[in-house]
Amino acid sequence: MSASASVRPHPAGLAAKVLLTSVHGPYARDDADGSRAVNPMELYHNQVTRVQGVFSLRMFHRSWGLMLIQANLDAPCALLDFPSRDRFVEELRRVPYDVVGIGAIMPNVAKVAAMCSLVREHRPQAKIVVGGHVANMPGLEDRIEADHVVRGDGVRWLQAYLGQEAGAFRHPLITSAFGTRCLGLSAADDPALTAATLIPSAGCPLGCNFCSTSAMFGGKGRSLDFLASADETFDVMAQLEARLGARAFFVMDENFLLRRPRALRLLERMRGADKAWSLYVFSSADSLGRYSMEELVGLGVSWVWIGLEGKDSGYAKLRRADTRRLVEDLQGHGIRVLGSSIIGLPEHDASTVSDAIEHAVSHRTEFHQFMLYTPVPGTPLYEEHRAAGTLLDETECPPADAHGQSRFNYRHPRIPPGAETEMLLRAFRRDFAVNGPSLVRIVRTLLRGRRRYRGHSDLRVRRRFEHEWRELPTTWAGVLWACERWCGPRSAMGASIRPLREEIEAEFGWRARVSARTLGPVIRAAMALEQRRLDRGWTYEPPTFYEVNTAAARLQSPAWARARPGQWVAPARGAPVAAAPVAVDAGEVLLEGGSV
Repeated sequence: MSASASVRPHPAGLAAKVLLTSVHGPYARDDADGSRAVNPMELYHNQVTRVQGVFSLRMFHRSWGLMLIQANLDAPCALLDFPSRDRFVEELRRVPYDVVGIGAIMPNVAKVAAMCSLVREHRPQAKIVVGGHVANMPGLEDRIEADHVVRGDGVRWLQAYLGQEAGAFRHPLITSAFGTRCLGLSAADDPALTAATLIPSAGCPLGCNFCSTSAMFGGKGRSLDFLASADETFDVMAQLEARLGARAFFVMDENFLLRRPRALRLLERMRGADKAWSLYVFSSADSLGRYSMEELVGLGVSWVWIGLEGKDSGYAKLRRADTRRLVEDLQGHGIRVLGSSIIGLPEHDASTVSDAIEHAVSHRTEFHQFMLYTPVPGTPLYEEHRAAGTLLDETECPPADAHGQSRFNYRHPRIPPGAETEMLLRAFRRDFAVNGPSLVRIVRTLLRGRRRYRGHSDLRVRRRFEHEWRELPTTWAGVLWACERWCGPRSAMGASIRPLREEIEAEFGWRARVSARTLGPVIRAAMALEQRRLDRGWTYEPPTFYEVNTAAARLQSPAWARARPGQWVAPARGAPVAAAPVAVDAGEVLLEGGSV
């Protein structure tokens, strides 16, 4: 059932007790519930640095959609993120919930079905609401015991279902990542040292045929705005800075730079308030091409995720774009790049895919995501394959394996079944062999940014760059020393790291030399311990989060006494209004869970 006025409101209204939950763990192992070791709950280790071993960047991300929903409900609401099965059952037994909302992606549909059955067993009077990407799965209503499958805006749907008037938008306080570790060492989860997550909108108006997120939030030409203007966006960012101490923002917007008037108005506000913020954004190549480097640097763009897709892929966002030159220009200004490429485009075969891999690797991005071309339910690509009769049924490819990091869920016209797995791994391995560890690539670009901007006339811009390169002569010098020794000075990879370490030491003098030789051995020892864990088959699992909103906290229920309160901020009333927003509001579901 989609979000509509025809849904009968819950009889308890705003007195209803609501539980929002992601699917239960474990996640990074093969089991009958649909978990897969190749598809862990880690974005980078899953699909970006997956073959980099001890160099791989490990981290988790909260279920931001669930947090967004909870922040905007006036009914008492608890959020259970990354529970075990037993913890989920315990929560059902402890609190008499009236509504249980489960968010998931399609590979986790078996877990959704199991959790619905557990709700029926332990809290039979509760209404079950299921949303997220899994909601687009054909015939989902027939395979799970849910009362409502939401294929619309999850915030507004639940507000309407509980009889809540749509009011001012509240933005949750979110640290962009937690549990970050690399080289066997853990990093602090402090947003002042990492970034806060900013969610101004959802979906992408460009509407690439394979993009499930764009399809979820309205499709081509449409998206869903939470913060429609640059002034509202700036106001929330300023509050996130004040509340979290954040100086950087991970902007969860599929194509943040697409709306140039909004971005330039945000730049104007940042300059006016002397904000030396860093922005980590998603952007298409054509959107980036509409800005000068001065504008991008002034806006604080420090990291950008670009869809490179593939050589001659034909997507409109890449037409007339010299992506290799673009990446080189960005890196020359200290901007790190994550490129994303597709393996298995219709023109790919055993020979052409090798050219596609070499094309991707030649960009020399700091990070590179490789994904299989996968028709996901709800997307135009899925409908094309459904109409052509080329989709595999679930006996041939279970939903748990249709996540883009293992195999095709359809018959490719040029690639024999099973060959795609080797092609995907070949792409990751080639990128690692040619370009080295992503961590080393980051250092190289940070150093380029320092050399270009250390004497910049704009003190605001200089402050931002100084904050970003502050650890080059200390931590990063030690990292380079350790990585060089780990690879071996006679190996090609080790030999490529040494000149960069020497550049850092020449740039910063004695401080870098001392740090390299004191921190380096410690990091090298941590790497050895981490490698032993990996050799033993160690997997990384996120901890469980349990939070209640203000309405639940006010009830002072013993059952909720141990939960920490969720927190949010809201745009100030009467904030200046920017130019009219470009996107058309086309709401979609925001219940998200499972692996990324």
